[in-house]
Amino acid sequence: MLTFASFMEELSKNYEPAAVEEKWNRHWKEKQYFKSVPDSRRPFTVVIPPPNVTGVLHMGHTLNETVQDILVRKARMSGFNACWVPGSDHASIATEAKVVGMLKERGIDKNSLSRPEFLKYAYEWKEKYGGIIYSQIEKLGCSVDWDRVTFTMDDEYYKAVMKVFVDLHGKGLIYRGARMINWDPAAQTALSDEEVEYKDLQGKLYYIRYSLTDEAGKEIIHPLTGEKGIVIATQRPETIMGDTAVCVNPNDERYAHLKNAKAVVPLINRSIPIIFDAYVDPAFGTGALKVTPAHDINDYNIGLKHNLEVVDTLNADGTLSEAAQIYVGEDRFAARKKIIAGLSGKGFIVKEEEYATRLGYSQRTGVVVEPRISTQWFLKMKPLAEPALQAVIDGGITIHPGDKFLATYKYWLENVKDWCISRQLWWGQQIPAWYDEKGNVVVAENETAAKKLYVAQYGEDNVLTQDEDVLDTWFSSWLWPMEVFKGISDPGNKDIAYYYPTSVLVTGQDIIFFWVARMIMAGLEYNKEKPLEKAIPFKDVYFTGMVRDKQGRKMSKQLGNSPELLKLIDDYGADAVRFGIMISSPAGNDLLFDNASLEQGKFFNNKLWNALKLVKMWEQRVDDSLPANDHFATQWFESRLNEVKAEVEKLFSEFRLSEALKTIYSLVWDDFCSWYLEWVKPGFEQSIAADVYNKTVVYFTELLQLLHPYMPFISEEIYHLLEERKEDLCVKQFTPVASANNIRLSEGELLKQSITALRDARVKSRIKSKDEITLHIETTDPGKYDPIRAILGRQVNAPTIHIADTAEKGNISLVIGKDKFYVHSALPADHAMQKEQLEKDLVYQNGFLASIAKKLSNERFVQNAKPEVVELERKKMADAEAKIKAIAESLAQLEG
Repeated sequence: MLTFASFMEELSKNYEPAAVEEKWNRHWKEKQYFKSVPDSRRPFTVVIPPPNVTGVLHMGHTLNETVQDILVRKARMSGFNACWVPGSDHASIATEAKVVGMLKERGIDKNSLSRPEFLKYAYEWKEKYGGIIYSQIEKLGCSVDWDRVTFTMDDEYYKAVMKVFVDLHGKGLIYRGARMINWDPAAQTALSDEEVEYKDLQGKLYYIRYSLTDEAGKEIIHPLTGEKGIVIATQRPETIMGDTAVCVNPNDERYAHLKNAKAVVPLINRSIPIIFDAYVDPAFGTGALKVTPAHDINDYNIGLKHNLEVVDTLNADGTLSEAAQIYVGEDRFAARKKIIAGLSGKGFIVKEEEYATRLGYSQRTGVVVEPRISTQWFLKMKPLAEPALQAVIDGGITIHPGDKFLATYKYWLENVKDWCISRQLWWGQQIPAWYDEKGNVVVAENETAAKKLYVAQYGEDNVLTQDEDVLDTWFSSWLWPMEVFKGISDPGNKDIAYYYPTSVLVTGQDIIFFWVARMIMAGLEYNKEKPLEKAIPFKDVYFTGMVRDKQGRKMSKQLGNSPELLKLIDDYGADAVRFGIMISSPAGNDLLFDNASLEQGKFFNNKLWNALKLVKMWEQRVDDSLPANDHFATQWFESRLNEVKAEVEKLFSEFRLSEALKTIYSLVWDDFCSWYLEWVKPGFEQSIAADVYNKTVVYFTELLQLLHPYMPFISEEIYHLLEERKEDLCVKQFTPVASANNIRLSEGELLKQSITALRDARVKSRIKSKDEITLHIETTDPGKYDPIRAILGRQVNAPTIHIADTAEKGNISLVIGKDKFYVHSALPADHAMQKEQLEKDLVYQNGFLASIAKKLSNERFVQNAKPEVVELERKKMADAEAKIKAIAESLAQLEG
């Protein structure tokens, strides 16, 4: 058994997190504290937003996971059956790109592989990087139920996605058709509208002259101006080879002579018709529009209306196709430069001008997106969007912070478009549609079911081929809150009945459309028979802010400004990382990440560690026979602790987790370490009353419990080092919040103010802390100093304190609150310094009084504010007036 001396020797000088974190992670796992099964308690359910299986967690994930763990640990310690489900997303586009890159490094071309061979490599990638992600989540201290790990390509999950596709197709909500879609030339797949990120750029507008001919092929010259040809402005000269018409407004007199005329496309000399449509704005550019149906959604619609040919001049990889006739096989942007040079060299370009434009980029690969006509699968969104919108408007689901994101959510759902759900990839859930040689299609959950359905529909047995495309990743993850509990694949099972709906979703604001709204849609669609509160996938949505660097840039791998999580944990410890990211992340607002906040967390760890060592040193000096002389300090801190506990409960209910941490931090660092421990600290070689020591241990324990959801490792470690425990902190239940004694709280504030002001006065007057002083306090309420008198005397080294309504003037005077303090010291006083300080205080108080008076003179404020708020302002005014009077009297005495 360790002796006390050897125990103290074993405590390191500073807190060393690595061994502590490994120990408690292992212990918590062995005890299965985070494993959840349905029981009689109320559930608190959280599903982790599944990170992509493409690599390591970034700082946005770190913030997200930390917030979730704080909520889950707090719930677990508050009597809930907390269940936090971990998992990862297969991330079709991103993962396939990574796997293709890996294959290239090995000298393998994806096109040389069969689909099963490729998927074998993809799963190899998943096993490697999925494991890394889970180890990071564990290192961060996340209290997830590791028995419930889910992956969106798990067999049962895959079957659930197939089941939903077939169901929605049967309801007429999923359809297949040729539409203008967003195309990613790098990933060579379709994108949904929400996967396109628009950027405002400065581009160029090129004015190009097309020659004109009549029906007989004769060149047309304008009858009034004598001008040859027609000038058209375009931002994309590389698409002119796909032009199939020139369109002008029928009411534009400049072009009235062009009926039945044709234009000639420069460089390739293809003749195209002049058409007339009111869509064209005569005031924009030259009032003439080149129509390229294959490469612009508006042109496509005009083409449909006028039955125009569609000429697709781009290949899937963004190079020019055979249909372009020139620069075939060259990259679209390289070809643009050559085409501009060719047009300019042959005199087709009339002028160029700078032009503000918006360009769409793929969120997945970062390349410029191309509009493209393609046959894809779509999901009708309006029937699903209306109930999802109503669920939030009616308050069934609450968004935090609602003032910032509710309007965004509403706008998207009110303007929703059909969702392109097919992707031209191999990695993902393959679309459950089968075709015969003629293109006839049947939709079924698997090939066996498809063949039966085909025979039933067509009366014959044919060879069927499954659709090559896979589903958009979000089409699987929108089922996440249900299918992690097998709610789709095994409806009505005990887990889905107990854990669904989940309690809160914590996620980033950037996927409000991709994921949040769609999960609400899916939840309502597949729980229609239930009341709203049982159908929704979650009751609260907490949006974290975006993590940015010190320059305000979003942290990303591309910019190289996102630190590695494991490196941060190695350098600072998991608790310091969690502290650092939470202390600087107010709800919903972007946070500027700086390592300085992690340093602050590290200092806080050491502050706690030193507090432990200080309290443990007193353990051998406990004396049961001593009265609790410092009972004021224990009563004050108990009230302060209860006050903060009530405040923290309120902040948690409002999802103001950063503010709650700041409140706890201040309580620990300032109130407990800087004040309370100093007030109860025994003198040199003196004993401490057992009652005071025991209460100190109780308070320290409660502080560790408050802190545990934020900093689980150090709080658990100190909790066990403080005294022998039978239970672990991570499952210790919070006690109900007791009321605070407001009188003790105000006395404590007076004590702190008095000590601070007197210590400051000693420093300015060059009175050393070891030099004793005599203190006279002039006050109209002498009794208020009785509870704090002994502590005040010890803290400012004033063995003698006189308190009365009149006081003997000392060689140092100061005003604290409404009272005058006079210090008697053997050292001569610096009256000039005192006068300067009093004059500064007077200026400040006069300014403060003026601001209060202005507020109270505002009739709107007095009439509209709550009575207690107005009364508080009046009290502030009276206090300021009293203090100004006391300062003025002290100044008069100095001058006299």
